[in-house]
Amino acid sequence: MFAGSDRGGQTAATLMSLIATCKLLGVDPYRYLRDLLTELPSHQTDHLEEFLPDRWLQAHPEAKLTDHGKQK
Repeated sequence: MFAGSDRGGQTAATLMSLIATCKLLGVDPYRYLRDLLTELPSHQTDHLEEFLPDRWLQAHPEAKLTDHGKQK
């Protein structure tokens, strides 16, 4: 919509997709994205699957949300 450029639109779509996936899996999107953006720049590229929301949640069960959107 109003992303400023095609690249901005693609970036926004990726971010929205990650947030929607987190919500579907019951992952706290803020905690997930904060960790992703902090750790990803220094992470080995052959282990990027560790940052998929479902795998990340296995390593961070404290980030699981309840049915009401609050952490357990």
